[in-house]
Amino acid sequence: MVSMSQTATGTHPNTDGELSDRDRAILHFERGWWRFAGAKEQAISTEFSMSPTQYYQVLNRLIDTEAALAAEPLLVKRLRRLRDQRQRERSDGRRRQG
Repeated sequence: MVSMSQTATGTHPNTDGELSDRDRAILHFERGWWRFAGAKEQAISTEFSMSPTQYYQVLNRLIDTEAALAAEPLLVKRLRRLRDQRQRERSDGRRRQG
């Protein structure tokens, strides 16, 4: 797998499999976002100059990369587990409504 990097036209995979500075910053932020004053969404806007929606799209692609897993195995596994849990909960909720 490859990591993601930001270009003028959007987010693209790095071909060398290395984490970009932004990728590392996002993982670092996820490890300790609670230390930032205020809401997480505001900290995302301040730290990364992107909307929370953009941030979570980048984060979800990032945690699927081998480079992120190698750099932060416990964090990436936890984030994957939380994402999978939220997807299951949404799926279960749709089944109950339908």
